[in-house]
Amino acid sequence: MKALDCTALTLTIIGAINWGLIALFRWDLVAFFFGNMSALSRIIYGLVGLAGLYLISFYMKTGDQSNS
Repeated sequence: MKALDCTALTLTIIGAINWGLIALFRWDLVAFFFGNMSALSRIIYGLVGLAGLYLISFYMKTGDQSNS
């Protein structure tokens, strides 16, 4: 499970950095490397989104640890 957690966290950080670059400089890192809405860039966007949804479970883990 630790590998999945680290992978999800890494993908989410990449997504956050990409959004920051879009907001500050209007530059899309994923589109730059993989093409504007190409199949590969859509897969990356999808994986980042799934990673973000998966990381919602961290809130539950945090709540469990604080009650112990």
